[in-house]
Amino acid sequence: MTRALFIIDVQNDFTEGGALGVDGGATVAAGVSALLAQHPLAYKYVFASRDWHDIGNDNGGHFARDTAPDYVTTWPVHCVAGTAGAEYHQALTTDAVTFHIRKGQGKPAYSIFEGTTEAGQTVGSLLTEHGVTEIDVVGLATDYCVRASTLDALEHGQHVRVLTDLVAGVAAQSTETALAEMAHAGAVFAASDAVE
Repeated sequence: MTRALFIIDVQNDFTEGGALGVDGGATVAAGVSALLAQHPLAYKYVFASRDWHDIGNDNGGHFARDTAPDYVTTWPVHCVAGTAGAEYHQALTTDAVTFHIRKGQGKPAYSIFEGTTEAGQTVGSLLTEHGVTEIDVVGLATDYCVRASTLDALEHGQHVRVLTDLVAGVAAQSTETALAEMAHAGAVFAASDAVE
């Protein structure tokens, strides 16, 4: 059994004060850092994703440029490559990250599986290459990118556990729906104190 950790989009624009700030985002960032510090041997590989959108275009219709965002398929400008909003939150310690994944360059992208490393490696190929069979998922936001990444990991044949105290959602109703969908697809839920 080889276990990996997916840290999903713990970025300044998705935490309090950011363009699409989620309540509890900074707490998630600090909690993930504490998890990695307390359990340095729990994960053979750590993947951290970031939205890394292009500047100067609508990223395949992802950014609402000429109309108000609908917060379903169009969004305010966020996580533009090279800006402070796209950087990891300062409370997230990234020393243990094995693979930094960038997604959304010029197009909408919610799942970590839609991204690549700087060298162009896909998440799916890295999981296969390194024999990963189990994944814990943490990060932002439960009802969007955590949901999409979890469902794709299950589709990839992984055993997936979402650490519920280390995720935060945009809205209560959509978060509840996302958790139910992940559970129905085969994800399990646990608190981070279950990590050994």
